[in-house]
Amino acid sequence: MTTPKLHIAVLMGGWSSERPVSLMSGEGVAKALESRGHKVTRIDMGRDVALRLSEAKPDVVFNALHGSPGEDGTVQGMMDLMGLTYTHSGLATSVIAIDKELTKQALVPHGIPMPGGRIVACEELYKADPLARPYVLKPVNEGSSVGVAIVTAEGNYGNPISRDAKGPWQEFDSLLAEPFIRGKELTTAVLGGKALLVTELKPKSGFYDFDAKYTDGMTDHVCPAEIPDDIAQACKDIALRAHNLLGCRGATRSDFRWDDSQGIAGLFLLEVNTQPGMTPLSLVPEQAKHMGMSYEDLVEAIVAEALEHAGHGDSKQGGAA
Repeated sequence: MTTPKLHIAVLMGGWSSERPVSLMSGEGVAKALESRGHKVTRIDMGRDVALRLSEAKPDVVFNALHGSPGEDGTVQGMMDLMGLTYTHSGLATSVIAIDKELTKQALVPHGIPMPGGRIVACEELYKADPLARPYVLKPVNEGSSVGVAIVTAEGNYGNPISRDAKGPWQEFDSLLAEPFIRGKELTTAVLGGKALLVTELKPKSGFYDFDAKYTDGMTDHVCPAEIPDDIAQACKDIALRAHNLLGCRGATRSDFRWDDSQGIAGLFLLEVNTQPGMTPLSLVPEQAKHMGMSYEDLVEAIVAEALEHAGHGDSKQGGAA
């Protein structure tokens, strides 16, 4: 896909826990755009981001930020006010999709299978388990498996969880508690109104946490996943429906757990990532490559979709459906 030669600001970095990933994503995107002849302004986001964007006057902003405030609607709202065209999802969609509980409220009534569970104050964890073990504790609005803990009967967190045990309860006031779903970790990318492939992620130790995602050699990617055709199709159907129901733009990545002993009833959507990684180890570029799309083509396709929506007068990025 070829787009006109543009001035593109690549917004990266920021101050979330995912800053290192964002810097890798942003640099990869910037180099890809430059290789296609575009003028690129790299912006490592600080508190002066509005001033820097105003000075740059780009044709379009490639939002390569991960986590808050670049993925949660904050930066999207700022760019809306500035009248900027930008990639990926808009304000309302970003607010909902980064919040795992709000995502459930938006998707489950439409028949999207997601795990049960509830928000729990961390003080409660020191008194009793919120769910039967094993269960998962995760921050409500962090990505890249930041702050995820799996609490098992044999685990070393204590029973109940000890205040001194290292875990996300030491960093957050409340967490989302969900039943632990045994089985396979699957993920599906959506781009240009189409679900791409299903990848199975096989961490070589532990589970698919931040280190496993971004350290070379720690996780095997099986792409396409070696799973039954009906499960692969279900992943793609659910990912595309979730993308559309939330009102997403650009590329998204939907993460699943599948208990293969339960068949289709064991498939659950965990979350929808509205600004998936674009690093050398990232899953969206990998799936696009398997579909015959180079990294450079992928980046230009995301930019082209942003420009297309701008041309239809809705680049101010609508909300959830």
